[in-house]
Amino acid sequence: MAVKEIRLENENGICKAENGKVAVEVNLNDGTVSLQWSGGEELRGLHAEARFGQELVRSDQYGRHELPESSVHVLDDSFGKGIGWTVIHEEPGKPVLMQHWRMYEGLPYVLTELEAACAQDWETNELAPLAAYLNDGSLMGFGAEPDEAAKEEVRALTVPFDNDKWVRYGSSAIPSSVQSYEVTAVYRAGSRKGFVLGSVAHDTWKTGITVEGTFAGEVGRLRVYGGAADMQTRDTVPHGTLRGKSISSPLVFVGAFTDYRDGLEAYGQANALVAPALPWSEGVPFGWNSWSAVMTKLDFDVYVHTSDFFAGELQQNHFAGQDGSLYVNFDAFSDNLTEEELKEAVKRVKTNGQKPGTYYTPFAFWGSNPDTPVEGTDGKVIYREILLKDQAGRPLPKLDGAFPIDPTHPEALKRIMRKLESVVEAGYEYLKMDFLTHGAMEGVHYDPSVRTGIQAYNVGMAAIRDALAPEKLGRPFLINLSIAPLFPHGYAHSRRVSCDAFGTAADTEYMLNALTYGWWINDHLYRFNDPDHVVLYKSHNQRETTEHEGRSRLNSAVIAGTSLLLGDDYRVEEAARRAKEWMTNREVMALARRGETFRPVEGRSGSGGEDLFMLRGAEGTWVAAFNFSESAVKTISASFERLSIDPQNGLAVRDLWSGAEWIVESGATTCLIELEPAESKLLLIKNFPCI
Repeated sequence: MAVKEIRLENENGICKAENGKVAVEVNLNDGTVSLQWSGGEELRGLHAEARFGQELVRSDQYGRHELPESSVHVLDDSFGKGIGWTVIHEEPGKPVLMQHWRMYEGLPYVLTELEAACAQDWETNELAPLAAYLNDGSLMGFGAEPDEAAKEEVRALTVPFDNDKWVRYGSSAIPSSVQSYEVTAVYRAGSRKGFVLGSVAHDTWKTGITVEGTFAGEVGRLRVYGGAADMQTRDTVPHGTLRGKSISSPLVFVGAFTDYRDGLEAYGQANALVAPALPWSEGVPFGWNSWSAVMTKLDFDVYVHTSDFFAGELQQNHFAGQDGSLYVNFDAFSDNLTEEELKEAVKRVKTNGQKPGTYYTPFAFWGSNPDTPVEGTDGKVIYREILLKDQAGRPLPKLDGAFPIDPTHPEALKRIMRKLESVVEAGYEYLKMDFLTHGAMEGVHYDPSVRTGIQAYNVGMAAIRDALAPEKLGRPFLINLSIAPLFPHGYAHSRRVSCDAFGTAADTEYMLNALTYGWWINDHLYRFNDPDHVVLYKSHNQRETTEHEGRSRLNSAVIAGTSLLLGDDYRVEEAARRAKEWMTNREVMALARRGETFRPVEGRSGSGGEDLFMLRGAEGTWVAAFNFSESAVKTISASFERLSIDPQNGLAVRDLWSGAEWIVESGATTCLIELEPAESKLLLIKNFPCI
């Protein structure tokens, strides 16, 4: 069976499918699989694994391997036209392992999943569609390149499961051992050539990815598996088991790219083809959130003062969304206000032409006594009933100070629906939901058909999404996630890319660490990367920031993609002054209003944030440069080659904040960017002469 541009051949036990960009070669003599790309990249010696009782069985250790002609079929789906086929591995007394492969015309990646089947019902909590172990040499080949390229360091990317506990992304030079979640990239830092591997199905499994190497530049071991459950997934019990005669792994994306950044964006697009981002057509959300400004001291006065300040000073002067509106949002502790104060506050915001927002933690119980009655049940239901439990029936330990709630329990879902109904009835148009990882933890769920944490999370989040759907409400309603798993997506319009970030240079660096390796999430998984509320002067629990620190925090948010919510108390004179001066910069606000994330220029900052980002547009190339040091000056030598800018005819550069302009003569190779301590700059670089 053939599809245009794809061939599947079988000769001497070697089956090969190729589409001109990638080839998959199956060795039916030993059960291994290799992939080769047109650029010379290779993955060698791959096999599949399944946890069977206490044993980990491997496809390459089975005795019989077959690719039935009847398994080959034509594909025509959201990825395009292609073919699919299945490689079957059999061994007496063990599950039949079936590797399903998909290849599409014109795509430099393939999709694969493992199905494991027994004659009788069985269960497992670990399936690995891709694994390879070499003690000598590398299982990855980066293709023919100049000798100096072959000496470049190879880096592997760590993507955290969620954004809790100030976790960081990271890129580690091989040799190292890297544990990533859902996706990784393995690439040469200089040429940027590399591989991207990750799950594109998030309905059942938590996917873990292990990359290891003993020698510089050589990846000796790779494992992509469903069944990750550890401290980084916040689990205290093993991953749940799937049960049935036939059990399938996550669907895994495998691609090689001349630029790993293209690969991560392609991975994001692939996820969106499987499960689209939640649609949003109302533009970038601008506004304010109360947490960093006043934290637990939230009251009526600060909320309405902020609304009035925006209306009088900023809203008609460039700081507003595309429709001219702003969100003014309560965070935690809105219950400090009386019911009458809450109603009056919402009324004031709407009178000012703004949109009110509020806060909720649907899967977390903050009490200390599990026998506390659940609100709205007249004491008939206690929290112990709806808490997530272990195999012995005990509530799971607290995470971040709260007990996890079981999203599949009917009373838990009723509790959530009561809250959402009250939010809608009160007139709110924005909901920040926090501590959502609690709903994805492994445990014993009320619904026996739900056997994993991700299955439960999907149940709870789907119910929330549907309750707040604009088709039901008759108006747009923005859903924002704070502490939450990266996957599954499709339930919210924005997700905070990092954990809490306030206003210091260290906060800016921390948030930019997440943007350095997670920029691709924007407009693929979620419409917006949320850089957290932006402190221009001082958060409630920190020192005053310098002007450079405050403006750098703002610049970091502008380039995030972005949800631009401020986080100061404007009853403080200096906070008000900075807002009036900075948030009225027409060009900077227009850049933020684009809602596009800047790309990192490099990807070798380890667990830090990169200091140079770029965004290409019809107007030219925007460049954002940062100095994270609070005491030392810094000069960044920005390579035009690395920025993909052609300086042959000269360039014109403009500083978006100062308005200063200068010419870079033809033949120059770099742009020198001088930065004071904690300073950053936003530059627009155009080819010269400019028209």
